[in-house]
Amino acid sequence: MSPETAVNIIQKALLVALLLAAPLLIFGMVAGLLVSILQAVTQVQEMTLSFIPKMLAIVVAMFVFGQWMLITLVRFSREIFDILPQSVK
Repeated sequence: MSPETAVNIIQKALLVALLLAAPLLIFGMVAGLLVSILQAVTQVQEMTLSFIPKMLAIVVAMFVFGQWMLITLVRFSREIFDILPQSVK
């Protein structure tokens, strides 16, 4: 395997990881921000209050984006398995 091929595979893997994590992180961040605003307005400073809405937001994001995430991961895996026999020579 040439160094260029290895670097290309690593770049694609990092991009796929970023694409797969982004929707979950964004939903969790938005939920955390909304709960923080609610806590600031009501002056309720309970740390466990922000945990459940974030988890629910991430579960919702998984239901919304789950199919797309799976398709993206399968597509990347197929690319890797197609490249693998050529690069092992």
